[in-house]
Amino acid sequence: MNLLKRLLSRRQTLSPEQRASDLIKAIDAGGIPLNPAVVNDIARKLGLDVLITAPMDETIARIRVATGVKVTAKAVGDVADAVIPGAN
Repeated sequence: MNLLKRLLSRRQTLSPEQRASDLIKAIDAGGIPLNPAVVNDIARKLGLDVLITAPMDETIARIRVATGVKVTAKAVGDVADAVIPGAN
């Protein structure tokens, strides 16, 4: 019965910052986000303006900058190429 309650119980909603951090950690561990809509949703909830046509790599780079997650060597090129409004 406890297993059934655990399976059917609602999960606690994560904050946009936690979702972004989890996304970046998963990518750094070798994961590949398969749904651009989820990445865009995380970015928008962080307050970023994201076009539907924006490349996912650019959006991920902007999420890294917005959250202050340490940039790995692999992501340096993505961050350098990202267009970040108001960063001038």
